[in-house]
Parts: sequence; C-alpha cells; structure tokens
Amino acid sequence: MVQPKAASTKRSPRAAKVAAATPAVPPPPGQGKRGEQGYLAYLLRQAQAASRLTLERALAELGVTPPQFIVLTMLRSYPGLSGADLARVALLTPQTVGVIIGNLERDGAIRKTPHPVHGRILQWTLTRRGLTLLEKSRRHAMALERRLAGGLDPKTLAAIRRWLAKIAADLQDS
Repeated sequence: MVQPKAASTKRSPRAAKVAAATPAVPPPPGQGKRGEQGYLAYLLRQAQAASRLTLERALAELGVTPPQFIVLTMLRSYPGLSGADLARVALLTPQTVGVIIGNLERDGAIRKTPHPVHGRILQWTLTRRGLTLLEKSRRHAMALERRLAGGLDPKTLAAIRRWLAKIAADLQDS
C-alpha cells in the first residue's frame, strides 16, 4: 500500500504569487493605522465621516440633510446672512448653498429680504416653520453630541473643543 506524502509547508511559486497579489484586509476603524497609530488628518476624516453618516441617518426621517441642518443652524445663530456668507460659515460651496436655500425657501423654512443698503444682496432668515424644523433636527443632533462626548469629563471635552477649533483657525489660511 502506498502512503500519501506528508503535506509540505512550502508553497508552490504560483501559490506564493497568488498570496502576494491578494490585498491585505484593512482593520476596522479604531485599530492599526485606522486607530491610535494613524495619521491625525486621517483620523479626523474618519471620525467626521462616521459622525456625518450617523447624523444623516438620524435626520433622514425629517427629510433634512446634514448640509441643510448646518444652514438652518447658522441662520439661527447669525440671522440675515447672504448666500455667500452662509457658504463660508457652513463650509459649503456657494453652488451647494444656492441649491439648499432654494429648497428651504420652497419648503417655507427660510425667507429672503433685500439688504437695507446693498439691495442686490439677499439676506436669509428662518421662518416659524424653519425654527420648528431646526428644533426637531437639533434633538437628533444632540443625541449624536451625547454619543460623541460619552465618557468624557467636562475638562477633557473642553480641551478637545479648543483643539478642534484651533486646528480650524490655524489651517484656515493654509
């Protein structure tokens, strides 16, 4: 009776090529280069993408997008902004803001008035409907804020807020 050969631990040249050509499986967020070993800019981007997706899903039931929520929030904080000013403070392109304010105006959430001195400039403000929509949206956003701040003491949270604001300010002119 012929005995089968013992399995060899050596790979054939073809098997070695296939193994070398197979891409590595990246770790999940929070591990390896997607965790504490990662570049700060990548980690900020990863965190922003995760928080935006979470907010997007939460606001979807209200028919509001995160950029619309940002525009509503900025108009509540700074009523009378022009479309160009909204684009700057919301970190959106003027074209995107143009579409957003068109949709929000159509839905009765905002209204325009001409600037008292520069009549060609339109100023935007929230309507009663816009305030109601913003308050409903804020409940979802605040739930995300609580998740983001979970487990952080007030001092640490303040330090993180200062650090993030400093990054935005310092890199603004770059």
